[in-house]
Amino acid sequence: MSRIPLVPDRDAGVLGRLAYAYARRRFGEVPEPFAVLRHHPGLFWSSAVAESLTEKAATTLPARLRDLAVYRTATRVGCSWCVDFGEMLWIRAGLDADHLRRAAADGAPDDRGFDDDERAVLAYADAMSGSPIAVTDAQVADLDARLGHAGLVELTHLIGVENQRARTNAALGVRAQGFAASCEVPGVRSVASPG
Repeated sequence: MSRIPLVPDRDAGVLGRLAYAYARRRFGEVPEPFAVLRHHPGLFWSSAVAESLTEKAATTLPARLRDLAVYRTATRVGCSWCVDFGEMLWIRAGLDADHLRRAAADGAPDDRGFDDDERAVLAYADAMSGSPIAVTDAQVADLDARLGHAGLVELTHLIGVENQRARTNAALGVRAQGFAASCEVPGVRSVASPG
């Protein structure tokens, strides 16, 4: 249970209930971050629009690189909800779940089971998700050569957005909801229980 209550259907308003119904059709149930964000209607809608536009616009990179970067970021920040949801999306796309789960391991950026592009993306997600940020000129130049300007900007944006999602969920105590078969992925720091 999150640190603040989820907004139930009956209190979500007409448009909120429509948004909830859409989320249920798409994901099987209402994502809990969605129901927490409904406490602030303006941010709820701005987030929903931003997420939809980002999903439609982020098509420069291969899906596996996008999803690995976002998943790695979620594991580094420690958002079990994001890990759970990300794994579900990866599996729905027909990708190898074990490959994704290996991205949660501490040594993933050096794991030879990942190709060169994947290792570079995983290391960049780590560098962007730490505090302080540890991105180097060499990393940016390498990724720019591999992915092009648009690919580098897309990767950077997606990692930044996932940092926002994951940190918000972790702060509000939103935990794995059970979207994926395996919600507990090795290497994910658990979110502290609400007080």
